[in-house]
Amino acid sequence: MQTLPDEFNRPPLKLVGGMPIIGPFADNWENVEHFQARADDLLISTYPKSGEYLHGYGNNTDIMCTRDMAESQKAAIFERVPFLECSGPGMPSATEILNKQDFPRVIKTHLQVDVLPKSFWDKKCKVIYVARNAKDVAVSYYHFYRMAFGHPDPGTWDEFLNSYMEGNVAFGRWSTHVKGWWKMRQQSDILYLFYEDMLEDPRREIQKLLKFMKWEISDEVMEKILKYTSFQAMKNNPMANYSTFPFMDHSISPFMRKGTTLFMSSNQY
Repeated sequence: MQTLPDEFNRPPLKLVGGMPIIGPFADNWENVEHFQARADDLLISTYPKSGEYLHGYGNNTDIMCTRDMAESQKAAIFERVPFLECSGPGMPSATEILNKQDFPRVIKTHLQVDVLPKSFWDKKCKVIYVARNAKDVAVSYYHFYRMAFGHPDPGTWDEFLNSYMEGNVAFGRWSTHVKGWWKMRQQSDILYLFYEDMLEDPRREIQKLLKFMKWEISDEVMEKILKYTSFQAMKNNPMANYSTFPFMDHSISPFMRKGTTLFMSSNQY
């Protein structure tokens, strides 16, 4: 574990637009708020610890576009699918990385719908949102807080659960997040997916994504996608499992833990 700068070693949360966010992320908020989206951007939005599979799909858009599989292995997922609001000491912010990309961009965010940069709506970007059952999110988020030192100390499980239920965690209350994006899907070009459905039938969910993006792929390419975006494959892949990302201690808890769920149907929502 590297020595952490004081400003990224358990800093307090800050508010942006009424939403709690990691302190160093808030310090870069002006660049996030004024970020200029492009019409061909694909935005992948989730509440934290809700969509590793979907980020994997984003990391493999080269396969979906029938280009070389090796392309998706050249750089870590956080470089290929930059986390829009991410910023920290001694590292380039995601907005800096994205502004230098001249190819169609796949962008990750955890922002609530009401604080998303206006340019995404102005440019009518396609958005894919994935929701996960709140109970599973709580457990996964607790372990993530333990190993990701950009977050405040989570305390005990009971203490963290209380903060989570009250919305006093990074990116706010789970219900506010998922309901806000659910409502927005009626007004914008949003594909709303469920984590449990992706576990239940990944082929079906990938087909939904392909239809939404108006992409056509061969059966061979589909098999590659299923292989390389399985939870275990991503967990074992250093380009996908965030093991090369700073400010995380995977000896406490891996970024990708189990990939399981207590609820195996979106009908549970």
